[in-house]
Amino acid sequence: MQERRLLGRQDLEASPVVANCAMNRERDVTGTNGYGIELGVEPLEWLRQRLSRQRVVRWLDLCCGSGKALIQAAEYCESARDAVLASGVVQITGVDLVNMFLPNHSDSLRLIVSSVFDFTPGDRFDLITCVHGLHYLGDKLRAIALAGSWLEPDGMLIANLDVKNMRLGESQLGYQAFARALRAAGFQYDARRHRLQRFGHVDWEPPFHFVGADDTVGPNYTGQPVVESVYVKLCPI
Repeated sequence: MQERRLLGRQDLEASPVVANCAMNRERDVTGTNGYGIELGVEPLEWLRQRLSRQRVVRWLDLCCGSGKALIQAAEYCESARDAVLASGVVQITGVDLVNMFLPNHSDSLRLIVSSVFDFTPGDRFDLITCVHGLHYLGDKLRAIALAGSWLEPDGMLIANLDVKNMRLGESQLGYQAFARALRAAGFQYDARRHRLQRFGHVDWEPPFHFVGADDTVGPNYTGQPVVESVYVKLCPI
């Protein structure tokens, strides 16, 4: 059996699979192709509920693609169509590795070209979303840990995650260990819907070491080619 070649971060970020232009480029903030369908939560409704009890809300979207959905959200919040959203301050930040952003004319939206692992936010966030972006990251657990550390104490993280795209050594069933570790750290993982959720800030150190990633495994449940992340379990000190 030929040993597969695992990619480190630099090589992986140059992979055409990671620079996938078919996933989030045309996604809307609402509707049949919207964030709510993929995440089970409507971001605009979440922001509206937060603004009913605080003046400023911050939303971070990781792996935001073209930023189309965020541009729609910012324009809607700045319009007078929703009294609650218009009455407060909504600050939206989108981060993506590839600069394929649509033109943005909103003062309330920042679109940033950056790896998730290089992004350094100045504030914590009330809402953090990642629509299918984790499928293309090498160290998925590190990205999840970073996102958890960027939450407000009562903020929410919600993302698409398929733990079957994560491997513990060469074990075919090792992905079950990742689901257990996430749940033990206070994350909610819905294997059937492929959703990860977390309420509240957390400083979490994953009990696994990232070895490398394989961008040749083909499609997952989305039908798009993805990246498989390979880990080994850390030995307790």
